[in-house]
Amino acid sequence: MLHARKVFVYLRAMPRGRPQSRKSSRPEAGAKRPPLTMRERAYQHIQAHISSGRLKAGSAISELLLAKELNSSRTPIREAIGQLVAEGLLEQLPTGTTLVVQLQRQDMIELYELREALEIYVIEKVATTRLHAADRERLQKFIDEVMVLRKELETSGNSALNDEQMNRFLASDFAFHSMLMSMAHNSRIQKVLNEMRLLVRIFSIHRRGHEAPLLAKIHAQHQQVLDAVVQQNPEAAKRVLSEHIRTSLQERLEDFDHWRREQSFRDSLPSFLEESSRL
Repeated sequence: MLHARKVFVYLRAMPRGRPQSRKSSRPEAGAKRPPLTMRERAYQHIQAHISSGRLKAGSAISELLLAKELNSSRTPIREAIGQLVAEGLLEQLPTGTTLVVQLQRQDMIELYELREALEIYVIEKVATTRLHAADRERLQKFIDEVMVLRKELETSGNSALNDEQMNRFLASDFAFHSMLMSMAHNSRIQKVLNEMRLLVRIFSIHRRGHEAPLLAKIHAQHQQVLDAVVQQNPEAAKRVLSEHIRTSLQERLEDFDHWRREQSFRDSLPSFLEESSRL
């Protein structure tokens, strides 16, 4: 299980970045980052495999395979794995095998409680400063993408978004929240939130496609959050964002419960009936 003390582990472990300008959330033009070390490349490589689903929950991590993929020695791979274990994305068994973490229902509740606490704190800071027009425009585009998907769904006649559409939804949803969080210019909190979202992505491997009424609700909540930030109304922003995060938690728990019921049903079937149940 996850524990609240993980947050303090994350915060202590994170290096302090240079102060960022409060003028805009966009990086300065021409700014250059130093090249990544092999350990950092390995860390991002493993994270990408987990986020994409290539490394699924419960699957084993091979140092040798990763070293070949990155044309690296096993030492930086091992260091990156150690960092991901400390952050809760991977777990090590007594046998020495390393697995992608397999979250349970209570893990998701704890993750969302922590997410709500951090995002509410951040949105209060963000809503007390003036939002620049360029940032408002970008945030609005992320919001509008949800309605584009809803219109596509209604036109298609399907009851829920397909996998490609859900990936687009997840990308726009992540971009909206991530950009808002970046405006507080607290790299430590943003790193914790990004890691939490990756954990949620692992949990959501059994996620069903959104239906039109839910898309409309999410769109409305995102719009209300942005409007409150534009109006510099932190109380309204906190209230709507809290409701939005709690709605999201309920969706994830319902998806998980549905998957568990289906899994239990399949496990109880005789083997000769199992295949027909999937049709």
